[in-house]
Amino acid sequence: MPSHQPPSPPTTPLRRDLNFLVFWLGQTLSQFGAQLGAVAMPVLAVSLLQATEWEVGVLNAANTVAFLVVGLPVGAWVDRFIKRRIMIRADLVRMLAMLVIPLLWYQDLLQIWHLWIIAAVIGIANVFFDVSYQSYIPALVEREQISEANAKLETTGQVSRLAGPALGGGLLVVLAAPLLFIGQAIGYLVSALCLTRVRDDEIPATRVAGTGLVAEIREGMAYVVRHPLIGPIAATTGTINFFSTIIFTLLPILALRTLSLNTVELGLVYSAGAVGGLIAASLTPWVSGKMGEGPSLVLGTLLTAGGMAGFPLSILAGGLRPSFAILAASMFVMTVGVLIYNIIQVSMRQTICPPRLLGRMNASIRFIVWGVMPVASLLAGFLGTALGISAALWIGVAGSLAGVLPLLLSPVARMRSLPSTQEHDGGAS
Repeated sequence: MPSHQPPSPPTTPLRRDLNFLVFWLGQTLSQFGAQLGAVAMPVLAVSLLQATEWEVGVLNAANTVAFLVVGLPVGAWVDRFIKRRIMIRADLVRMLAMLVIPLLWYQDLLQIWHLWIIAAVIGIANVFFDVSYQSYIPALVEREQISEANAKLETTGQVSRLAGPALGGGLLVVLAAPLLFIGQAIGYLVSALCLTRVRDDEIPATRVAGTGLVAEIREGMAYVVRHPLIGPIAATTGTINFFSTIIFTLLPILALRTLSLNTVELGLVYSAGAVGGLIAASLTPWVSGKMGEGPSLVLGTLLTAGGMAGFPLSILAGGLRPSFAILAASMFVMTVGVLIYNIIQVSMRQTICPPRLLGRMNASIRFIVWGVMPVASLLAGFLGTALGISAALWIGVAGSLAGVLPLLLSPVARMRSLPSTQEHDGGAS
């Protein structure tokens, strides 16, 4: 007699999935708070503490150096433990670090080196949170919902980036910059509280007897570097990140000193980018359906690199309003490209990677694409001092355009559909 398998229970739509909705709420509010700090930090360093180009470069490097120093071992650790618990602890560390800034300022003790240390602590917590976050989505939703979940998270993330900088820039007119970090701390606290309410069935990966941390790290990096699709994506992302970091390290000095924009206008520039990201997050499924996923990745990189050309062009605009308009338009175009690119490639990585390698895969990607950022930040400070803001920005634009080449020369660029099924454990050779 043939056996009859009971039908699989229907997948709960994400709009009715309480676990995902609570997670989504926490990340939205956390990102909104982070955007207040994104405006306050450069204003605090450049305007209040009178930081030089080099000091701003060191500050930006301190915030990202953790991905270079501890990124790879964090990936192995994340694969060994429950990711949700790691994210909760990282949120609490970030909250406490944020509160130190207004406390030091209130006591009239705040100096630039304090920001360097605080940025480094937050950077370490960011590594733990981000690697866990990108590895957690497949444990939170069904595999066929991963792309939809990423699109929803990016959409509300862009809404936060839209409202946060504009509100932050406006609040800086009536509040001292350090006070905005209280809002960022509250965002991290809300994220931690929401994560305590999320339920999942995640089980830490079973360790293979006799394998140590170094062997596990090597396995994750080998998976990324040797993969015919993920490898070129990592190379392109790392190159563009390196040169775009030069641009974004110098952006506060460009806006607040060279162009003499005020804090409200700087916040609106960031918000213009968020408008582009919001549109891109909504339209990415349509764009990839029309063009194909591989060509859409190429489009995303070209928009990202091309949009950055407006940053040095804003210096040549010849007036405050034209400069502001060019900066805002550039941020809009660039963020459209970033979102199209990220939604497609991150969803593909999360879908095809074997679960036991997710943490190490994401950590290896972060090591490659974010580990270059502290070096680029220091280089930005050097180039800005030695060559001037305009020349340093053009170097960033040229390098970003060159970063598209690994993707163009790979099979990815010609694939209408990227893989959508999980690979066998062990990955591609």
